[in-house]
Amino acid sequence: MCVAPSSGTAVQDHVALAEIELCGELIIAASASHEERLSAALIDEVLRVRSAAHEEPVVGRTDGRTG
Repeated sequence: MCVAPSSGTAVQDHVALAEIELCGELIIAASASHEERLSAALIDEVLRVRSAAHEEPVVGRTDGRTG
């Protein structure tokens, strides 16, 4: 087995770390669920995803809020 030498500098891929965290959240939700599969709605909830139909447009708002 050949292992790359350690250079002493840590490199972090923030996108990969975020994806790993989201996968962990899905694993936790799946293990806590009594269903065979997670529903699409529950997956969206775990991943904090909103469908485009439920989001308010930011452009053209007059109440001073940004989203």
